[in-house]
Amino acid sequence: MSLILQALANFLNLYYFIIILRVLLSWFPNIEWFSQPWATISQLTDPYLDLFRRFIPPLGGFDFSSIVAIILLQLVQSGLSSFASIG
Repeated sequence: MSLILQALANFLNLYYFIIILRVLLSWFPNIEWFSQPWATISQLTDPYLDLFRRFIPPLGGFDFSSIVAIILLQLVQSGLSSFASIG
């Protein structure tokens, strides 16, 4: 069971880095999000980020929903890692 939890924690860690990449790339307005590989990154991350964008509107042109999404993902990943090491 701990192997499955550790694999899930590792997957969430990889997803965390993909979201960080997505957020950093959003600072460059000339990126065409409909061309590859950017479209794949967008398709992987936008459904998760959109959950938070529904409840946290942009304030002053800044999207704080991605910060909340990243923090929640890190909390879940950390909890899974610690739970896997206990079991």
